[in-house]
Amino acid sequence: MAPPLLTLQDITLTFGTAPLLAGAGIAVSTGDRVCLVGRNGSGKSTLLKVAAGLVQADAGRRFAQPGATIQYLPQEPDFSGFVTTLAYVEAGLGDAAAADHYRASYLLEQLGLTGTEDPSQLSGGEARRTALARVLAPEPDILLLDEPTNHLDLPGIEWLESELAGMRSGIVLISHDRRLLERMSKTTVWLDRGVTRVLDQGFAHFEAWRDQVLEQEETERHKMGRKIVMEEDWLRYGVTARRKRNQKRLGDLHALRKKHREQKGAVGKVRLEAAEADLSGRLVVVAEGIGKTYGDKTVVRDFSTRIIRGDRVGIVGQNGAGKTTLLNMLTGKLAPDSGEVKIGTNLSEVSLDQRRDSLDPTQTLSQALTGGAGDTVTVGGVNRHVVSYMKDFLFGPEQANTPVGVLSGGERGRLTLARAFATPSNLMVLDEPTNDLDLETLELLQERLADYSGTVLLVSHDRDFLDRVVTSVIATEGNGNWVEYAGGYTDMLAQRGPVRSASAATPGKPKPSPQPAKAASRKMTFKDKHALETLPQRIAGLEADIAKWNTVLADGTLYTRQPAKFAEATGSLEAAQTALAAAEEQWLALEMLREELEA
Repeated sequence: MAPPLLTLQDITLTFGTAPLLAGAGIAVSTGDRVCLVGRNGSGKSTLLKVAAGLVQADAGRRFAQPGATIQYLPQEPDFSGFVTTLAYVEAGLGDAAAADHYRASYLLEQLGLTGTEDPSQLSGGEARRTALARVLAPEPDILLLDEPTNHLDLPGIEWLESELAGMRSGIVLISHDRRLLERMSKTTVWLDRGVTRVLDQGFAHFEAWRDQVLEQEETERHKMGRKIVMEEDWLRYGVTARRKRNQKRLGDLHALRKKHREQKGAVGKVRLEAAEADLSGRLVVVAEGIGKTYGDKTVVRDFSTRIIRGDRVGIVGQNGAGKTTLLNMLTGKLAPDSGEVKIGTNLSEVSLDQRRDSLDPTQTLSQALTGGAGDTVTVGGVNRHVVSYMKDFLFGPEQANTPVGVLSGGERGRLTLARAFATPSNLMVLDEPTNDLDLETLELLQERLADYSGTVLLVSHDRDFLDRVVTSVIATEGNGNWVEYAGGYTDMLAQRGPVRSASAATPGKPKPSPQPAKAASRKMTFKDKHALETLPQRIAGLEADIAKWNTVLADGTLYTRQPAKFAEATGSLEAAQTALAAAEEQWLALEMLREELEA
C-alpha cells in the first residue's frame, strides 16, 4: 500500500465556544477515492480547508509529502484579478502553464466555455465549471472537491464522473449527490460531532454501517446509565428510522409507477373540451401541442401531457434546455406560443423558493414558521406546537429564537422546506429542491414527499432523488423536443436507449406502446356515453357533500356534545370520499377509452 501523500491527525478547531473539530483525521494516497460525509454544519468544508492548508487548526498535525501538488475546489471561487476564464484556469497550472495550455482550453471547451468569458459576468453554473477546469487542469496528486456538482446539469455531472474516473489523483469528495458518491468512492470518512470514523468501503455501504454504529452507541449509553437527551436522540438516531421507512416507501413508489403506466398509457391527443369540466377533480394539468420560442430558438415544440392528481413528475435536461420554461407553462405562469394548457380549478400551489428570498433574516426561526403569530403551526389541518414541528426538520428546541440570518445554507434549506410543507396545498412545484441539502435532509424531504397527498412537479439534476421520488420523467431530446417516460431517471435511461436525433424523435410524444387487441375492438355503449356526460355533475355533488361534512367535523367539541352526529358525519364523509374516488376512476377510464377509439 502506497504511503499517504496527505495526512491529518487529531485536528481540533474551535469557532466561538463550541469545538467544531475535536480529533478529526484523514489520509489520502495516490488513486484513493474518499468521500467525506456528515450533516450540514458538522465541519466537512472546514476540514477540507485544513487539508488544503487554507485554515490553521488549533491543534493536531497536517503532513503533506514534499513536492505533492494539491488542488482545492471551493464552493465560492474568487475570480478577482482575472480578465478571462482561460486566464483564471491557466493561473492554476503554475510553472507548467505553457505545456498545459491546451489542456486548460480543452477542459473549458468540454465544460461548455470558450475561455474568453468575463469572470465577473458568469452565472452560478459557469463559475462552477470554470473553477472545476482550474483544479482539473494540472492533474494534481491530491484533488479536494467541495460540492463539485452544485449548479451542474446532468450532462455536466456525467462528464465530471468520467473525467474523475480517468485521473490518477487521490480524490477527497464532499457532495450531496448520492449517485456520484456511490460511483466514485472506495473509502468513506464520516465526520460526526467533531470526530471522524473511517469505513474502508464506498458510500453504497455507508448508511447500513452508520445505523449499526449509532445503534451500538445508543445501547452503550443506556448500559452506562446516562440519560439521553430526547431532542438529540431524535436529531441523530432518528435517521435510522427514517431510512428504514424510506426503504419501504421505495417499494410503494415502484407500485405507484406501475399503476401510473397502466393508468396513463401513451399521451396521444387530449380532448380538452371533455376534460375541462372535471379538471378540479382527477386532472390537474392538460397540455396539448404546446410550444415556446425565444428569438430563433425553440425551447418547447409540440408537447402534450396529462398530469393526474397524485402524479410526481420530474423534468430533466441540460442547463438552457427550457426546463423552467416548460414548468412555468404547465403551471399557468407562462402562456405558450402555440397549443393550449388547461389548469385544474381549486388548485392550491406552493413553490419551493431555493434562493430563500422569501426568508426574512431578522425573524426568528419560530416566527418564520408561524408568521409571527402565536406558537402553533397548522399542518394537514392539525395544529402543532412550533417546537414539535421544528424537530421534524432536524432543528433543536434551543433554535426557536435563533435569527434566520445566522442559519447555515443547509439550515435555511430545511426552514424553506418546513414552510412549504406547512402551507396548505395540493400542488407542489419544486425547482432544484436538493441544492445545499445534506444527505439526512434529502432523506427527510423524500419522506415528506412520500406522505404528500397532492401532485408534485419537480425540476432536478439529482439522479438518485429522481429515482426515489417521481412516477414519470419529462426529458429533453434536443431542438425543443420533450418526451415523457414512466418511472424514475434510471427507468428513463433504459426506455430511451441512445439519445435520438431531432429528426428521429416525434416532438413531445413518447413511442406509442402496443395496445391490447381487445382495447381496439371495444366500443362505447349508450350507458358509457351517458355516464361520461353525467359523471362531472355527480362528482361536483360529491365534492360539495365532502366540503359540508368537513365543515361539520371542524367543530372540535362535536364528539363530546353530540356523539351520534359525530358518528353520522364521520360515516357520511367516508362514504362520500369513497364514492368520489370511484366516480373519478370511472370517468377517467371512459374518457381514455373515448380518446383511444377516436384516435
